[in-house]
Amino acid sequence: MPDPTPSSDVRLDRDDAIAVLTLDAPARRNALTVAMAERIVAACDEIDADPTVGAVVVRGEGDYFCAGGERSTLAAAGADPAHPDQFEALGTIYEAFHRVGRLEAPTIAAVRGGAVGAGLNLMFATDLRVVARDAKLLSGFLPIGLHAGGGHAALLGRTGSRETAAALMLFGERLTGKQAVEAGLAYAAVDAAEVDDRAMALAAVPAADPALARRTAKSLRTELGPPAMPWAAALEMERSAQMWSMRRKALGDG
Repeated sequence: MPDPTPSSDVRLDRDDAIAVLTLDAPARRNALTVAMAERIVAACDEIDADPTVGAVVVRGEGDYFCAGGERSTLAAAGADPAHPDQFEALGTIYEAFHRVGRLEAPTIAAVRGGAVGAGLNLMFATDLRVVARDAKLLSGFLPIGLHAGGGHAALLGRTGSRETAAALMLFGERLTGKQAVEAGLAYAAVDAAEVDDRAMALAAVPAADPALARRTAKSLRTELGPPAMPWAAALEMERSAQMWSMRRKALGDG
């Protein structure tokens, strides 16, 4: 898979059946610009078009995952937020993490340093999170006089408890990676130097069977929601995919 944005602040690499999507603007802690968001969307489109991709790791180059929206981009939007160009620009940044959330293959965020605002949205757009123990995670909107955006509350609430969502979004609390695991917002907290390796090791399991991984990811997301699917409906939804996998295995196609 060629890099769709050579020499840019978004990099797309392959490790066998694992696609690695890297935010590559460490000088600004990988804060999102409109152009960068467009490249993320393009990279996601390329990943979905390749059926040999069985898992995706989303990471940040350098010592920080994503510091949210880039300051001059936010300032331009704030100067005239109702202007069609600014309205569309902010929507493009929203689409970046929304598109990551729609990737067909299972996704993992590998988070070092921290995630703020839209960076937190990007982190929670994935299926699973591996974080550095000392990573700093914060909503960051209300303390600087801004309302949250990008479906921030929905992303927080579907991953953790309402109490934790309120603490982050309404009261400006911040969590370390270790606390995020304790709160159910991340799967594993490891030393910063181990984050990428742990994420890649997890990704290797679904990547071994991309077709099955994509079907299973779709079932998990549809059943868990929000809104969550009733058990009876989940039984019927899973039936066809499970029978497909049984036949494929019996025929030696898996």
